[in-house]
Formats: sequence, C-alpha cells, structure tokens
Amino acid sequence: MDVLFAVLQAATLVLILVLIYRPLGDYMAHLYTSTKDWRVERGLYRLVGVDPRSEQSWPAYVRGVLAFSVVGVFFVYVLQRAQAVLPYSLGFPAIPEGLSFNTAASFVTNTNWQSYSPDITMGYTVQLAGLAVQNFVSAAVGIAVAVALVRGFARRRSGTIGNFWVDLFRGSFRLLLPLAVVGAIILIAGGVVQNFNGFTEITTLAGNTQNLPGGPVASQEIIKELGTNGGGFFNANSAHPFENPTGWTNLFEIALLLAIPFSLPRTFGRMVGSNKQGYAILATMAMLFVVSLVTLSALELIGAGTAPELAGGAMEGKEQRYGILTSTLFATSTTLTSTGAVNSMHDSYTALGGMMPMLNMMLGEVAPGGTGSGLYGMLVLAVIAVFIAGLLVGRTPEYLGKKIGPREIKLASLYILVTPTLVLAGTALSFAIPGVREDVETVSIWNPGIHGMSEVLYAFTSAANNNGSAFAGLTANTPWLNTALGVVMLLGRFVPMVLVLALAGSLAAQDKVPTTSGTLPTYRPQFVGLLVGVTVLVTALTYFPVLTLGPLAEGLN
Repeated sequence: MDVLFAVLQAATLVLILVLIYRPLGDYMAHLYTSTKDWRVERGLYRLVGVDPRSEQSWPAYVRGVLAFSVVGVFFVYVLQRAQAVLPYSLGFPAIPEGLSFNTAASFVTNTNWQSYSPDITMGYTVQLAGLAVQNFVSAAVGIAVAVALVRGFARRRSGTIGNFWVDLFRGSFRLLLPLAVVGAIILIAGGVVQNFNGFTEITTLAGNTQNLPGGPVASQEIIKELGTNGGGFFNANSAHPFENPTGWTNLFEIALLLAIPFSLPRTFGRMVGSNKQGYAILATMAMLFVVSLVTLSALELIGAGTAPELAGGAMEGKEQRYGILTSTLFATSTTLTSTGAVNSMHDSYTALGGMMPMLNMMLGEVAPGGTGSGLYGMLVLAVIAVFIAGLLVGRTPEYLGKKIGPREIKLASLYILVTPTLVLAGTALSFAIPGVREDVETVSIWNPGIHGMSEVLYAFTSAANNNGSAFAGLTANTPWLNTALGVVMLLGRFVPMVLVLALAGSLAAQDKVPTTSGTLPTYRPQFVGLLVGVTVLVTALTYFPVLTLGPLAEGLN
C-alpha cells in the first residue's frame, strides 16, 4: 500500500510539472524578452539610476550582480547584529559576529545553510526583512544569470547580454512575488502557520505547560521552496508540522521547488528559437532525477544494517506520516535542486542512502538544479559534451550555431573545477590544520570515525553547491566552520557566475555558423545520452576517492 501511494504521488507530481512546463516556461521567455516596463519598475529604475533600455556588456553585468550581492550581505549582517533593538525581536539578543556572517553569506548566495535553530534565534524582523527578502532576490539573481547565458547563445555579434537590474526586478516582481502570494494562501489553507503571536503557552493533556511558537511561516515557506532556497522557519524545517502539516502540502512543496527549474528548459528553447533544444536539456535533467530517486529509494527500502533490520525498516529520522518513499522523493528533489529543505534527516539515512543526497549535490545540482543555476550549469556541461563529441569525430565543436573555441572551453572547464576545489580543499583543511582538526573532531562531530568524515564532506559539498542541507550530526556553529563555510558559499556562488557571464559575452560576440551535414544534432537522444554520461563522469572522476573515505567505506562495512 505504501509503495502504491508513493507511485501515485510521484505520478501526480509528474502530471503537475507537465501541465505547468509550457505555460510557465513560455511566460518566463516572454518576461525576459519584453520591452515593456511596469510603473513600479520604472520607479525603481529611477531610484537606482538605471536606464532600462541600456543593455550591459558582460563585465558590467558582473559588476551589477556583485555590487547588489555585497550590499545584501552587509544589510543582512547588520540586521542580525542589531536584532536586540529591532521590533518583533521576541526578546532575542543580537546574533554573534561569526554566525551573522555565515547566515548573511548563506541567504545572499541562495544556500540557506543554517548553523542555528531559527525559532529560538531569529526574531520576526530579521526573518522577514532580512532572510525572506533574500529568498526572493537571490533566486531572481540566479534566473537573471541563466537568462544572460541564454542570450549569449541566441544573439549574433552583440556586445551586450541584457541589463542585470531589469532582469532582477522582473524576476522578483513579475515572477516570484505573484506566485508566492498565491502559493502562501494555499499553504495557509493547508494549515501552515501565519501570524505574529510569538510564543503561546498552552496546557497539555497531561497537565503540563508548553510554549508553542508562531510567526509569519507561510510567507517564508512559499519562497523557500519556490526560489529553491530551503531555509526553514523552524529547526526541523519541512518536517515540522507548522511548516508542512499534511501529505498534500508535502506534495505541493515538492512541486514548488521543482516548478521553475524544470520549466526553464522551455524558456531556453523559446529564446534560442528551438523547442527541441529545450526538450533535450529537460530529458537530461529528468533522466538523472529518475535514476537518483530510484537508487535512493531502493537503498532505503533495503535498509541494510542491524538497526533497520531489527526495526523493520530504515525509519530513523523520518516522519511516520510520510514514510520512506515520500521522504526519499523529497530528499532527491531538494538535493538535485539547490533547495536544501528537508522533511527527513539525511544524517539518519543508511550509509549508502546518505551518500545519494551528497552525490546529487556533487553532480552540480543540474537535475534540474536551482532557480537559474541548474540551467546554466547544465548548459556549461552541454558545452563540454559538444567539445568531447567534436574531438571524437574530428570536427570543430559547435553548439546552437556557436563555435566552441579555446576561450569557451577554458571558461567551461574552470566552471567545472571551481566547486570540487572548494569542497575538497575545505574538507581537507578541516582535518589537516592541527588546531582546526582538534576543534572539528572534539566540538563539531557527534559521530567520530568514518561517519564524521562524511558529515564534514557533506557540509562543504552543501556549501560549495549552495544547497544548504546538512548531516545533522555536525555542529557547524564554531568559529572555523562559520567562517570557512561562509567563504565557500560566497566563492561557490559568485566565481561560477562570473565564468558563466564571461562565457555568455564570448558567445554573444560570435556570429552564428550555418548548419551542415557534419553538425552534431544536439536535440537527439544520442546527445542526451552523451550529456548524461559527461555529467556523471565528471562527478565520478572528481569525487570517487573522497567518497571511498566516507560513505562508501561506511556502507561497505
């Protein structure tokens, strides 16, 4: 019965995504190609001194992304440090410096890593004015960068790739905000909390007293999922009944976090003038998603290990109301996107089962990935795949009529190398520096040995890929981890963005080459298979050695 329910739930999810793929994808294509501005947008353009009709070169676009994000980090940091004097602080003190930096970097980079318990640390003003606002704008920044890369493929002999401020405001006000308003109303109807009541003291059936937290949860929950952010209002995240009360709200939240990433390939196809190209990218994402989901579900259903076998199933860390298969569907969705929200504790999964969310992030979160970041990550991998195909057949590689020359392949290669470098260097330094190693091993890791290694590896994988989920056995609120993970989040977000925008500028400056009989068709199943293979191969060659020291070693034991 549980398997049948899970299959029906997955089928419903697929139906929802199929129904919204075309209209949402077409709307986003129209949104980022329209020449009309809303009145509120024109007012904002005047406020920031931007001419919406003036397009930017890729360096100017980069400066806009970085300047806006730096201001965001500073604002969220100051807001946390001033919490004690803010209204609706609920009596909470100011956030310490290290944790404030980590949290500011986390939310501005769309990571939403949380080294704290939100419901007993953050007041409503910080949650709304700081964290929820960044949930909107960080998602809009990701989509803007993806659209800029698509313009690079679509344009000919152009020195510009769009206007960052126009893309940012349109993504925020025309896409994310309207969908969030409607979605929040649906969540409230489903029982998600939305109030400013603070803590309410109640008397339990046993006659004891208990304080129940309230707060503007639905308004943050909706953009947390829709923008693939993931930061929970409560420490238990989407396992908390105030954030995720029922089975249908659980399915709705999964659909929310997949909606934009799975619809962006349609936007890509429309903007480059070939829907077939969008379908090829979508098919690649879907294939990786299905393989990951089936593998994780099988590993958790098998429940290898003494404790799961004695308990009759691997239910540790999972909600009884969701069960194994609904938990693995959520876990796959949240780690193959950059969401990081959880309705079960990944640290409590079986050894090999816990490896799958980690592998999902190591793929680069491109199946379908975060809002925007998934699409531009997959397009970079497509450039790599085309280059490899060109080497195999002895022809100059081309993708969508653009030649993939030395400059393009260097930028794509650097993009591929950035995240693994951050993950492996961060993990290695945590165990290599004597003072840091002692602090990590004695203060941070609750589960020493092989699993402790996996917890640290998971943390840096999550930070570098801007995911935000965690193995809960790691205490990350320490000076080293707050600083190191914060720096990794910033570098893992903005260095790839700079490379993507440089690639967009290089492609936009080219003219399109005519299609010939020797041109590789990049919309056929053969190319989809090649792209899947490249995605998996890059991950396997990069991370296999460190996985053998962590989850693989634990699983084989």
